[in-house]
Amino acid sequence: MALKAVHVSDVLTLDQVLENAALSLSSSKSYSGVEGVRTTFKSPKFLVIGHRGSGMNMLYSPDRRMKAIKENSISSFNGAGKFAVDFVEFDVQVTKDDCPVIFHDNFILAEEEDGSMSEKRVTELTLEELFQYGPQREPGKVGKPLMRKTKDGRVLSWKVEDDDSLCTLQEAFEKVDHSLGFNIELKFDDNVFYADDELVHALRAILEVVFKYAQDRLIIFSSFQPDAVRLVRKLQSVYPVFFLTNGGSEIYTDVRRNSLDEALNLCLANGLQGIVSEAKGIFRNPGAISRIKEANLGLLTFGHLNNVPEAVYMQHLMGVDGVIVDLVKEISEAVLELIKPGEEGEECLQGSEIELIKPKFSKKELSFLLKLIPEFIQLRG
Repeated sequence: MALKAVHVSDVLTLDQVLENAALSLSSSKSYSGVEGVRTTFKSPKFLVIGHRGSGMNMLYSPDRRMKAIKENSISSFNGAGKFAVDFVEFDVQVTKDDCPVIFHDNFILAEEEDGSMSEKRVTELTLEELFQYGPQREPGKVGKPLMRKTKDGRVLSWKVEDDDSLCTLQEAFEKVDHSLGFNIELKFDDNVFYADDELVHALRAILEVVFKYAQDRLIIFSSFQPDAVRLVRKLQSVYPVFFLTNGGSEIYTDVRRNSLDEALNLCLANGLQGIVSEAKGIFRNPGAISRIKEANLGLLTFGHLNNVPEAVYMQHLMGVDGVIVDLVKEISEAVLELIKPGEEGEECLQGSEIELIKPKFSKKELSFLLKLIPEFIQLRG
């Protein structure tokens, strides 16, 4: 299959985007039980979402599972789909020639032929230049070896057991099992200021691909960039838009990113459908859950705690709608075991309707259960 970049002249105008959205996804098409996606987000089941597919790569980790398969790759997405997951989450950036690609880091690091290290911003490379890195599609062709910088500044060789080439958003739609939903994170650099027109330019390129290839695949948009979620909500009303937040575990110059309450305010002010919080933010501020639910917003979480089955089950009891996880096999199996249909804490069929039934806890009981989480984590460490 020949790949080509989508040039600005080929991208729809904003009016055309909205018109095509209405045509491509008619109101008769269901969101697989997720009701009212234009105004509210309601899932009839607890969602399990594969982080970057089958899990992020932690190259310094002694845990082989964190280096088993290349993150954000077609292999990783389809690998996750072999288990009981509802969505895969992945990061989308737009290249210099306006092609949406799936890659997490802002910069791509590689070892050059002379042994030196190169560091280039993904959004400043063309699609052809980007695809020179990592495993190549053509037999016998060798790409530039990928490296990755850790948070403490170390540069490690990006080696995994099951490697795969970089891919575009279009390829994901074409090559990943259609039953698997996409949580598309709109990726922008935390350290860069973006004017609205810059954000709209990138979002238009992404929406062009989504509306052309999504068909009736389940999709959720999300982003840590407050203005990106504001704008993508204005550009389309077909797919739910969630705001990503660390829930106060990190502080930013943009106050909209600094707490769950700020995230809630942003959602209400811009008609968003939900929040994706770092799990620690939920456990530190469980009272925010009721405020989020009273606002008819969905609530998902991410983070290392979501690799602990007991912490995931606790979130289910607290009212969280789903979790983004790295240990896809282990957590999806644990959720099937812990949250069984027809039992207390999960959905029951009554006639043609699905009713969610959750255990009722007093504040004292919930406080006690929350105190157990650190012990669960320590036991599993």
